[in-house]
Amino acid sequence: MSLDSVTQSVDEAVSDFFEPIAKWLGEVVFYAVPVGGTDLPLIVAWLVVAGLVFTGWFGFVQVRKFRLAVDVVRGKYDEKGSAGEVNHFQALTAAVSGTVGLGNIAGVAVAVSIGGPGATFWMILCGLLGMATKFVEVTLGVKYREVHADGTVSGGPMHYLPKGLADRFGANGKKLGKVLAVLASFMILFFGLFGGNLFQVNQSYAQLVSVTGGEDGLIGSSAGALFFGILVAALVGIVLLGGIRSIANVTSRLVPAMAGIYIAACLVVILVHVTDVPSAIGTIIEGAFNPEGVAGGVLGALIIGFKRAAFSNEAGLGSAPIAHSAVKTKHPASEGLVALLEPFIDTVVICTMTALTIVIANPASWAEARTDNSIGGVTITSDAFETVLPWFPYILTVAVMLFAISTVLTWGYYGLKAWTYLFGRSRASELTYKVVYTLFAITGSLLTLQTLIDMADAVLFMLAVINIIGLYLLAPVVKRELNSFLEFVRARDAGEITDGDDDQESVKTTV
Repeated sequence: MSLDSVTQSVDEAVSDFFEPIAKWLGEVVFYAVPVGGTDLPLIVAWLVVAGLVFTGWFGFVQVRKFRLAVDVVRGKYDEKGSAGEVNHFQALTAAVSGTVGLGNIAGVAVAVSIGGPGATFWMILCGLLGMATKFVEVTLGVKYREVHADGTVSGGPMHYLPKGLADRFGANGKKLGKVLAVLASFMILFFGLFGGNLFQVNQSYAQLVSVTGGEDGLIGSSAGALFFGILVAALVGIVLLGGIRSIANVTSRLVPAMAGIYIAACLVVILVHVTDVPSAIGTIIEGAFNPEGVAGGVLGALIIGFKRAAFSNEAGLGSAPIAHSAVKTKHPASEGLVALLEPFIDTVVICTMTALTIVIANPASWAEARTDNSIGGVTITSDAFETVLPWFPYILTVAVMLFAISTVLTWGYYGLKAWTYLFGRSRASELTYKVVYTLFAITGSLLTLQTLIDMADAVLFMLAVINIIGLYLLAPVVKRELNSFLEFVRARDAGEITDGDDDQESVKTTV
């Protein structure tokens, strides 16, 4: 029996078994209500409302404290002797690598095809709102993290939900938090294996095949797929064995590299069509408030923009606090401020650059997709670049590979923290997870398992319901932490304390 027939049989068997479950789960999680001639997924509204609430609650922190956030990333307010494993910049790049990916390339093309150019405006607005949500969840992640005896750190919703709710509401809060923490862990683990690993490897392999001659090309065969899977798995396994320090060292180089390559290509297209930039911006703004050919009109464009932005930056899902919790700091809100830069980079900068490139280049495939209501995805983005850079599909392949590998690494770490919360931190337990995760990377190039990936998406957004409830209940804690850090900043700037002072309150730790 050939490898092709084996993998196809596995794909079909898994799909047949899980398809009814995935369909039901998707209908529940992504339940939509008709609004103004289009459908509004309630989970998207849930995420956007959270962004609005936290933006107001913290007085537009994403605007007022943006410069301070940049200063923290630069290390201006670092403190010697702080618990943690990585610096602010490394924590930011590790978290960004988990969100910046194919959604920024293919997802944006889908948004401007279905929602028109105006969807870009609403994506930017959603990204700006998501900055406040990220600030809240990451501050809590650092506040209630566990610093173990060996110096490693564990954080995320599985830690701040039970500890935070216990702090605020006593024994009953602790019981509720424990249940929510277990559910959150299973959701993170499931998505990590299928959405953060298998899907990323599968799509990067597909892009590589497309530029190397297709199925009849150099690596189009099952043997080529297996070789690719083993190569990626080996790279992932080596880095994953090194823990968050190793992951952060890699992502702190990969993320700027992949973002630089991609943004540079966008700028080339934009500069070639520089005279068209004002009209393109005008088209985006006009399309936001007076869209043509978009189901639901303005509301339809808004919903599509918000949906793609929410799926891209993951604000409110509880995933990013896992990476940020490893930061070296004594003030949780310092990393919360760093984290608010994440949706800005992911959605406001990279997604906007993609959308602007498509609108300016106006490739034929985009016009065709808008006419027949099809979803072109990454091909539209690639075609937009190809109007100026005929060889760009090769560069796009490099970018996709970097996006995919960094995402696999980050979700490998997220999944590890969920696994150890559920099954313990023994060496055998951690090694078991790393072996399983590495094997999934191999299957990613051989199998699609689309049904399980659809389930993983639904499970991840179920996490948002649990997580955001916790964020609302614990927002007063975040307010106190922000005030504490701002007082520290004032004192540091005034010269009242120096980096050598060690009398500042440390983050609560648990051995």
